[in-house]
Amino acid sequence: MMPEPSALLDELSWRGLLHQQTEGAAGYLAAGPRAAYCGFDPTAPSLHIGNLVPTMVLVHLARAGHRCVALVGGGTAMIGDPSGRSAERPLLDQAEIDANAARIRDQLVRVFDAAGTAGVTMVDNAAWLRDVRMIGFMRDVGKHFSVNYMLAKDSVQSRLADGISYTEFSYMLLQAYDFLELSRRDNVTVQVGGSDQWGNLTAGVELLRRASGTEGHAFTAPLVTTSSGKKFGKTEGGAVWLDSAMTSPYAFYQFWINTEDADVGRYLRMFTFLTRAEIDALDAEHAAAPHERSAQRALAREMTTMLHGAPATTVVAEASRIVFDKRVDVASISDEAFTTLAREMPSVRVADSSALPVLDALEQAFGLSRSAGRKLLQQGGVTVNGVKLGADTASVPASDAVRGRWFLIRKGARDIAIAELAGPV
Repeated sequence: MMPEPSALLDELSWRGLLHQQTEGAAGYLAAGPRAAYCGFDPTAPSLHIGNLVPTMVLVHLARAGHRCVALVGGGTAMIGDPSGRSAERPLLDQAEIDANAARIRDQLVRVFDAAGTAGVTMVDNAAWLRDVRMIGFMRDVGKHFSVNYMLAKDSVQSRLADGISYTEFSYMLLQAYDFLELSRRDNVTVQVGGSDQWGNLTAGVELLRRASGTEGHAFTAPLVTTSSGKKFGKTEGGAVWLDSAMTSPYAFYQFWINTEDADVGRYLRMFTFLTRAEIDALDAEHAAAPHERSAQRALAREMTTMLHGAPATTVVAEASRIVFDKRVDVASISDEAFTTLAREMPSVRVADSSALPVLDALEQAFGLSRSAGRKLLQQGGVTVNGVKLGADTASVPASDAVRGRWFLIRKGARDIAIAELAGPV
């Protein structure tokens, strides 16, 4: 049984996922189950976490009983969307686009499976756009749009000063055609996207009306910024990607665990499937003891599990705790957590399996000269496996290694490194 449409829109609003909607959209959803779609651009090998915002709108539509389609733009990526761009995109070849599209489909499937929305259909607009003939397209689609209408769109206006190619100028027609094609193929009449897509979405609604007399509607999700005004999903290392080869599960977890206090409640609403009661409880817990970061840990756990699975989340949560908790029992750290930290932190592989040479390890891990390493030891600034080293400590025996293999080295209060002995004791 579908929830009341007002309840669905209230839920989207409460979660901060509703920005714009076409006139009459709420009533249109009220008339019965609809088919909706959201498009994803495979001009990169991975989606980033900003793409999750409109994805979540599609997910909530599916969870509310609407039929949903996720479209990967293997055809439109041959052109490139000018929305939100200050310069022309470099054109990719077909093989690269197809490879990107396959990886993005896998990422979306993980999100939909985590949401329990197994009924979401995956399509690629390469199936119809790559075979479109120009004369027919101009007659059947181009005639429905005046140049003035297209020039008025923000995605075009923002590029007029520096110039926009005819290729990118025509992009909105291709996206509008997607909407028409999906309407004809599968009765899709609702489109979802980010707020920067509003012009493209409404062009599709207009084409449905003009070309087939079909009523269509569009919803957009907001573009997200942090409370401090920073662009959401950006770190010093660049974008936070959904692909584990581009942003590791550990780095992905750390992004969410480092969420600012002012943002964590908002992100729990937008990006997780936790209920209102669960989020309200986390809000209260966070307000009472923000230093415990219980809300951030819940957010990081939910997001990492959704994208990378529960086993990976268990390992990276353990690794994260090790970094920040100097009181951790080193002997209890799993091999998986040590291996994860060795990939993410400075690490040393010790050829001599009998002991850890301290000055050599400090030099390799932290770039300290031998004199600087000695000075740090004299200041009591080095611990290995939780034990503060003395000023004259030259080596730590293999018998002190965790399972005869691992050393956790701390330099001062914040810096850590992992040392691994080359072979068994």
